[in-house]
Amino acid sequence: MSVEKEGGSVPPPGADEVAEWVGYRVDDISGQSVARVQGFMVDADSGNPSWLAVKLGRFGKTVPLLVSECAAAAGRIWTPHDREVIRAAPAVDPELPLNRDQEMQVLEYYGVPEDVGRAAEIRSRPGSTETSRPASG
Repeated sequence: MSVEKEGGSVPPPGADEVAEWVGYRVDDISGQSVARVQGFMVDADSGNPSWLAVKLGRFGKTVPLLVSECAAAAGRIWTPHDREVIRAAPAVDPELPLNRDQEMQVLEYYGVPEDVGRAAEIRSRPGSTETSRPASG
């Protein structure tokens, strides 16, 4: 999915760019630090980045954030969600793949309709099919 911009569209970030985000601070919509990028997942078919795996605090859980909803600059990631939404998101194991049902659950939590963005990309795949996998380092 690309972002529309005057004069054309901006391509989504590739795996090399997203790999540089590992270790970046994640700020919520109000600018408060909420997490740190621990890793990312790629689409099991295309290999394009799909999710960031962000760790909430030193001993906190790891939750997914859609790459397409994030912006990066100056060692930081900004997300359109507030701190409490991110903290209450379903946890993921950043070393295990996600199947379609798991992704759809997370997308529903973030309010992404089934016919938009990532949900539209994966909704026709079988429920137990691996749709995202950890990016290899």
